[in-house]
Amino acid sequence: MSDVPASRTGECGKQSQTTGSVALVGAGPGDPDLLTVKAARLIGAADVIFADRLVGDGVLALARGEIVYVGKSKGEHSVPQGEIHARMVAAAQAGRRVVRLKGGDPFIFGRGGEEVEALRAAGVEVDVVPGISAALGVAASAQIPLTHRDVAQAVTFVTGHAKLGETPDLDWDALARGNQTVVVYMGVGTAGTIAARLVAAGRDAATPVAVIENGTRAEEIRAFGVLGELSEIIVRAGIQGPALLVIGEVVKVARGHSRASEARPEKLSALAGGAFEDGKKDSRVRPENDTLSRATTAPSLSDLWRMFS
Repeated sequence: MSDVPASRTGECGKQSQTTGSVALVGAGPGDPDLLTVKAARLIGAADVIFADRLVGDGVLALARGEIVYVGKSKGEHSVPQGEIHARMVAAAQAGRRVVRLKGGDPFIFGRGGEEVEALRAAGVEVDVVPGISAALGVAASAQIPLTHRDVAQAVTFVTGHAKLGETPDLDWDALARGNQTVVVYMGVGTAGTIAARLVAAGRDAATPVAVIENGTRAEEIRAFGVLGELSEIIVRAGIQGPALLVIGEVVKVARGHSRASEARPEKLSALAGGAFEDGKKDSRVRPENDTLSRATTAPSLSDLWRMFS
């Protein structure tokens, strides 16, 4: 990769020599192996990275420049959105190569649209690098096909997050229709309400569900059950988030679905021996080539960087 500054030949569009560049980069669901080549290249070349809380350490390890954490968590915005806009604009106007690094894809529940508008309004050129969304990456990791010719001819992504604990403003009647998969982002805190509203609107309480925390990462947990017991599943598995809710018949296809229970082991290392304190099976169902075994065979981050340089 050329060392010529992005302000002259960079990936964020033609700009003057005195203006930096901004790229909104999707970091994917967490596993650094799932980064796009372009994302890895920009992360390594950035002067400053404004990173969300959900970006994995393995992804951030590729950075060579300054990392500024501006992430948000449930009920807590460490840096207001307007200030994030102002910081990106100021860094770009100072001639720096800026990466705004966001978990999943920047344009799916990532406020990427707001950030693009703010940068354009300030006269800053911006590039958007898509990432594997949480829904696609996490479902694929668990081998859950979000669509299936026999049972799901549609898939809908919704947010379970609402201000001040209010009920999410969703089209419950539409979401309750059969032959579709519903994927809920940020829905752990409102899972009980979501399940109750879907059942009240006509969705079968026996509809299979999966709750997946820290998908694609070494600490991933998968818990399975039915819609009518969604809250109980989350509590029994000890899931606090970030987690994704997958609702629909496609969940039955998930690897390990038929043998999974909802008991959470105390430590991930217990998976290797298959025994837990309470004697129950683990809700954290490991794929045959899981993240633990993959760690001994996958390229190191330094190898990964050399591949993309």
